[in-house]
Order: sequence, then structure tokens, then C-alpha cells
Amino acid sequence: MYQQDEDKRDRRRKNGIGNYNYYKMFGCFNRKFKISDLGPPQDVIEVFRLYSTDGSEMLPDKFLLFLTEFQGEEGITIEDAQQIMDRVLDLSTSHLTRYAFTVNDFFHYLLDEINGPLKTQVHQDMTAPLQHYFIYTGHNSYLTGNQLSSDSSEVPIIRALQRGVRGIELDLWPNNARDGIHVLHGRTLTTPVTLLKCLKSIKEHAFVQSPYPVIITLEDHLTPSLQAKVAEMVTSTFGDMLYFPHPSDKDEFPSPDELKYHIILSTKPPKEYLPSKNAHKRRSSVDKDSSDDEWEDLRSNSDDDDDDTYSISDRSYFCPSSDRCSASSSTHRMSDILGVDYEDDDNEDEKSGHQTALEYKHLIAIHASKPKKGTRKALMDEPGKAKRLSVSEQALQRAASLYGADIVRFTQKYILRVFPKGTRVTSTNFRPLTAWMHGAQMVAFNMQGYGRSLWMMHGMFRANGGCGYVRKPDFLMQKGPNGEVFDPKATLPVKTTLKVKVYMGDGWRLDFSQTHFDAYSPPDFYTKINMRGVAVDVSKKRTRVIVDDWTPTWNEEFTFPLRVPELALLEILVQEYDVDRADFAGQTCLPVSELRPGIRVVPLHNKKGEKFKSVKLLMRFLFV
Repeated sequence: MYQQDEDKRDRRRKNGIGNYNYYKMFGCFNRKFKISDLGPPQDVIEVFRLYSTDGSEMLPDKFLLFLTEFQGEEGITIEDAQQIMDRVLDLSTSHLTRYAFTVNDFFHYLLDEINGPLKTQVHQDMTAPLQHYFIYTGHNSYLTGNQLSSDSSEVPIIRALQRGVRGIELDLWPNNARDGIHVLHGRTLTTPVTLLKCLKSIKEHAFVQSPYPVIITLEDHLTPSLQAKVAEMVTSTFGDMLYFPHPSDKDEFPSPDELKYHIILSTKPPKEYLPSKNAHKRRSSVDKDSSDDEWEDLRSNSDDDDDDTYSISDRSYFCPSSDRCSASSSTHRMSDILGVDYEDDDNEDEKSGHQTALEYKHLIAIHASKPKKGTRKALMDEPGKAKRLSVSEQALQRAASLYGADIVRFTQKYILRVFPKGTRVTSTNFRPLTAWMHGAQMVAFNMQGYGRSLWMMHGMFRANGGCGYVRKPDFLMQKGPNGEVFDPKATLPVKTTLKVKVYMGDGWRLDFSQTHFDAYSPPDFYTKINMRGVAVDVSKKRTRVIVDDWTPTWNEEFTFPLRVPELALLEILVQEYDVDRADFAGQTCLPVSELRPGIRVVPLHNKKGEKFKSVKLLMRFLFV
């Protein structure tokens, strides 16, 4: 790894003619800038002296002491220390014959990916029921771009699974001939992909990144006869991978450990798709049973989990079968808003095919429900019925402000899924922390987008080895003697203080062209360090700007008092200073509760969350 970096660096230096970079000004003369040598910060030199012999070399026993005392590593043996030293020194191919670090070797170790800020293995207890975990969840997982006109494809599903996403959403609609099943965002201009192609892709990639269960949430717009086809496709595609629900599941969800290497289906039971005999009566019953607040909740949640309907230039709403769009669009729209089922030409088909859908019903391991009579009533306990409730981001925000404790109690026993509002047509996302603070397990995100909200999602699920399941803090699963639960708005004492020191950054010269940030000079980098979490823990810091330097050295320390470190995320953003607008230079987001103390290398990612090959920061984390 380091030999490759050094080779790249040598080539860049040759291009810069010696130890200088030259930038052409106005096409007629050159500006010369000295290239900073990459060397260890003063703190690193002092730590090396502390754990070395006579300040000249660090032997395995001293290196082991450094790892356990300074870095807080546990379970490390002298053999482990020697293996790490071998990795850095590459004894198998070099002329060296003994394990001994110079200060530069030690510095190279600190910059090695093995010294990252997070554990890379699953280390949390995975034997609790599913509702005890935050679950990495996608929204409209098949879309390649925006919510209105992008292509539907199996490719985004594959990418999500490779990243560790465990919740995949598929919207099922009849094809034009009404004899097959398409996956697409209904009543929009999105192009379809076949269900079978999606299922095969899930089977092939489900457990490449993580062995823990994949939950497929189906948004089902099918007749019973087509539901029977889904059952056949699912069972034939997944075989033994498909989880068949057990009678005991009605009382409590199984654990991720019990469900390893299994595919789980979650949707509404087919009986909820039978036509209503009198839609007006159902609307009246909602009026009678619901307060004005609950009616607002009801309007913000459509009949399906998150079946958002869009208006395009004030024209009719679009649906997958073009011959049905114009005639039925207004009826479908009213059904979506009110949460009622209107009769249409498909009723006879639904009645005749109801028995054939029984097999489909028996495959549903997690029964989904919707807040037809308002969110607060939907959050009530229903003994003997393990379920999943879906609400929109607006409904969640409203509920959190009015009756947040009810959400926390609900998520101690059941699964809550929160999906983006329908106006996010460009596939943006909402801030997930409110949902997590109230215990919501499945915060469904548009994984094909980018932005700070998605960076937070990436950060949360870098925890626990990136397996897609993160154990919720114990306080979210506990009740006091009088039934009281965690309140994110409560005034709490400081539990711990995190000190973050930003030493230096490197790698931009290897991953970017010389004029990427500035055509006339080297970049002017600075780093933003933001703490995300409960309101009282939120804080923003930044370093000074280092001018004209591809390898900036800051040596600045920041302090973050934390009341709820279990839900805190450390957001790190490097930017290149510009008078008009700062240029993006890398980002990452790290779960504070998982940070490994000591001096660590922190790899940075691009806007989409893909890790750069070389760009990284050297930082120190210390909990007081």
C-alpha cells in the first residue's frame, strides 16, 4: 500500500520538477510552490519516543504496550503486534530481518487502514429480537435517479446490498397485459424492471457484505391472482433462503442471529386489498373516531406504506398501465389521500382470486400496517401481533413533537418504518436523527442520492462492522417504574467529553489533478468538525485555513461535551477555501459510540459516500 503511494508521490514530484509545483499564470509565466514533505506531527514523534528504546527504534514489546495503553486495544498479543509490524515493514520481501520500527515506520503504521477509527468486525449482541436494532433501510430501492422519471433497475439494489443495506423496498404493479409483475414507482414516468430480475439480484448479492437478514418490504398493488404469482416467484427464487414465519413470531420477532442468511418478506396481508362495500361509511368512521390532529396524521400517510402520487404539469397522474391512467387517476388519488378502497373493474378478479393468494399471505413474516385512524391510535399496543408500522417523515415529526413517548414505547415492541415525503422528487433525504432518537428501526432512505442526511445514514451504519444492524442503546428499550421512557428533549447531565485533534491531511495530490481546486495555486484546505445528535449535543467547529498546501497540517484540538453519546455522530468535512464558494474535498461521518481512542487514520469519501483511494486525515480521539 505505502510503496504504491510513494511511487505515485514520486511521479507527482517529477511532474512538479523537484520539490516544487508550477502553476501557469495567464498562459505566459509560472508560479512556483514548494511541496511540503510528508512527515510525522510532533505528537507522533513524542509518542514514539515514549514507547521506543533510546528514542531510536520501537520493538514488538513496546509496540504492544503502545497498542494497549495508548490506543486502548483489547485482546492484542505479542504475535498480533508482530503481524502488524510485518505488514508495515513487509519483512517477507525486504532485506530486513527483525521487527523494529523507526519513527517513519511508526508514522506509516498510523496512516495504514488497519489503524482506522472503527472496529471492522461485528461485536454487538445479535441475539435480541429485531425491534432492538436500527436496520439499514432503503426507499424505492430500484430507482436509479429521481422519483418521477428515472429508470427502474436491479443495479441500485445490488449497490445497496453491497454497501450493507438490509431493507430493500419493491413497488409491485401489474404490467400492461395484466399478466405479469413490474417493479416501478407507480403513477409516474419511471420505467419498469421485472420483479424476477430484482429477486434474482437480491438472491445473488444479499449476503456478500453481511450475513444478517435482508427484509424485502413490498408495496403491493396487485390482484390476488398476481399475488399468487409473486408467491411462486419468491419461493422458487429464494428456496431455503426464504424465511417462513413461525407461530411464535406473533408474540415476538426473531433475532438477527436466528435469521442469518434469510430473506424476510414484509407487506400488508392480502385481506387489506379486498374492495370496500361502502367507502363513504369508512370515511365517516374515521371522522367519528379521529380528532382533527389525527385526521392530519391520516392525510400525511397514504393508503400504501409510502405510495406517493405526483402531479406533472397539472396533467393526469401517471400509472404503469397507460390504458388505465386517465379514467381512474382521480379515484386513485382520492383513495391515496383518504386511506379508503374504492370499487373498480378489478373487484371481480379480486374476489375470484382471493383463495389463490393464501399462499402469498403465509409468506409474509412481518405484517405491515398503516395509520388509517391517525398515527397516535396506530401506536397503541396490540398484544399478540408483532407488526411493522410505516409513517411519513412529516407524520413522524408531528408525532415526536406531540407524543414522542408513545413512539418510544411502540418501538420497544414493534418495528417503525419512516419514509421520505412525496415532494422529495429529486431523491433527497430527511435528517434521520429524530427518528432514531425515538427508536424507529427502519429509517428508509433514497440511497441513490447524496447529501448530509445520507452521510449521517452511512455514518450510523459504519457501526458494528458495517453489517447493517446496529443495536439500539439500552435506554431506548427501558421503562421506568411508572412506565416513563427516554425523552430526547429532557435536560441531561454531561455523560462524557470527546476531544478531537486534527493533525494533518494527505492524499489529494494522488487522487486529484493539480488544477482541480485552483488553476493558479495549490489548494487552501480547512476542516469542519460537526457533532450531530440530540439538540443539546449539536456543535460545530472548524480549523484554520492552510494556504497553498496539498498536505495541510493543522494540529488543532476541539472539545465536545456529550449528554447522549450513544446517538451522536461526528461529521467531518474538508473544504477548499474560495472567496465565492468553498469546494468539496472529502467527508466522512462516524458513530461516536464506536470510535476507537488514540491516534487514528480517517479515510475520506466523496459526495456519494464512496471512499477515496488515498485521501485521509490523521486524527486523535480521546474520551474524558
